Amino acid sequence: VQLQASGGGLVQAGDSLTLSCAASGRPFSTYAMTWFRRAPGEEREFVAKIFWSSGNTYYADSMKGRVTISRDRAKNTMYLQMNSLKPEDTAVYYCAADPTGTYYNNQDRLQPTDYEYWGQGTQVTVSS
Repeated sequence: VQLQASGGGLVQAGDSLTLSCAASGRPFSTYAMTWFRRAPGEEREFVAKIFWSSGNTYYADSMKGRVTISRDRAKNTMYLQMNSLKPEDTAVYYCAADPTGTYYNNQDRLQPTDYEYWGQGTQVTVSS
């Protein structure tokens, strides 16, 4: 499985941005696909997850209401729409794939160590 994240950039506070993660390699019906981020000097943290088959989603409490995760199965691409961006959202955003994610509950497997496949990350910088 290969993941290619894109869409990052430099934006101003209050702006919106949509990240993409193109996936390739094998069928994803049992996968959970997730966005993580790592701010400067911080650990990688969970942002949002989507179950590839059902489309069900789960969000970090800190991100609810400002981000929307989605996927296009025809394009094998996952998205993260982010609104009302703040300077503290500045981070490298990573997409990740868990081949067995569909067998777990929403709130399970939210740690980076649970994920087998990773994209290269895309930088989001929010200026004040």
